[in-house]
Amino acid sequence: MSRSPVSPARVPVEERLFSLVLALLATENGLTKSEILSTVQGYRQRYEPHGDNSSLERQFERDKDDIRELGVPLETVESPEASGNNQLLRYRIPKGAYDLPADVSFSPEELTLLGLAAAVWREGSLSGESRRALMKLRSLGVEADDPVVGYAPRLRVREAAFEPLSLALERHVIVQFPYLKPGESTSRQRTVAPLALVQHQGRWHLQGIDHGAQGSRTFLLSRIVGPVKLTSRSFDPEQYRVEGEAFAERALLELERIWESNVAEIEVTAGTDAATRLGKRYGDAVPMGADGEPLRLTVNFSDINILADQLASFGPEVLVIAPQELREQVLQRLEATLAAHSSARGHSGTPGQGDAGAAEEGTDG
Repeated sequence: MSRSPVSPARVPVEERLFSLVLALLATENGLTKSEILSTVQGYRQRYEPHGDNSSLERQFERDKDDIRELGVPLETVESPEASGNNQLLRYRIPKGAYDLPADVSFSPEELTLLGLAAAVWREGSLSGESRRALMKLRSLGVEADDPVVGYAPRLRVREAAFEPLSLALERHVIVQFPYLKPGESTSRQRTVAPLALVQHQGRWHLQGIDHGAQGSRTFLLSRIVGPVKLTSRSFDPEQYRVEGEAFAERALLELERIWESNVAEIEVTAGTDAATRLGKRYGDAVPMGADGEPLRLTVNFSDINILADQLASFGPEVLVIAPQELREQVLQRLEATLAAHSSARGHSGTPGQGDAGAAEEGTDG
């Protein structure tokens, strides 16, 4: 009995990108596209030595754009003896251009945290694959820096929805998922043609065409509260492209516009956890008087509900000056917390009003 070929296990997107960055950092002279596709984790599993690798090459082109969007200085080097031959182009990440600036230093506490983080990354899930890739690169005559390739992440920092949405993007298929908007007590099923996954201010967003709303929407992945279902319906993303504009670039520009247009002013008590954490995040604390008096921060935001949750978690250490809607939402959360604690102790308390119903500005959530 003949057996059908077994499809290679799919490598997560972040693992493939991470492997690509490590490989390009580890080689001083860079790698050709053929060397990358045949050796790097996430490509080599689908590489056909004497077959058609056009879809894999298109994947590599998209990955290059993604890496550059993340601020990684990926360079293309043309071979002097084969000018104009794209197959012999070499790709590399100059280590010096990717290092921290010389004037950046760390306190002992920060170095301790970095050491702990490095311990988590060391000898992780990629180390075996990286060593095999390193051996193959060496067999091709490519010199690589061994210590760089030996590190790999073991933590997943993306929401569960990221993987199926990423797969849907690759296949150009419509997805369905339950989405909980702020202020609503139950989720609603959304049917979306996914166009881009982007990270903005530390949070992942899906930009796509919402079939229910019949228009473009941006969804916060953390508000997808159930499994993402890939349907059997495919679509052509080109029908939604405007004048050749990249979907990810358009989504990021819109999120940045929303971020810049929404500004809050808050006061934090000096010397508190709120002052340390919010001051480091927003970086523009203005002392209002003598030592020990409050600090004033100007805070940009794209989601008033997320900011209200964050500020309410600091309790009396934070005072919202403006806008009024943010003050009210923080107050509602504090009142709800007080009511919940009072009820648990059997005492009467101020009834909680729950989260406000304002939707995220410019997005669907």
